[in-house]
Amino acid sequence: MKTKSGVKKRFVLTGSGKIKRKHAYKSHILTKKSKKRKRNLGYFAIIDKADEKNIRKMLRS
Repeated sequence: MKTKSGVKKRFVLTGSGKIKRKHAYKSHILTKKSKKRKRNLGYFAIIDKADEKNIRKMLRS
């Protein structure tokens, strides 16, 4: 089974095996968003437990 190309572009595995993702809403219309909000959107987040099984399945090659 091939890895889903959209998933491999969007998610990164950490050393401990967790899955990292980027936040949404950071690409455009940034003028109305506060500095604090934009800064926090820049950081990575860990995938929610409910989505982990599906994402791992798509990452498997």
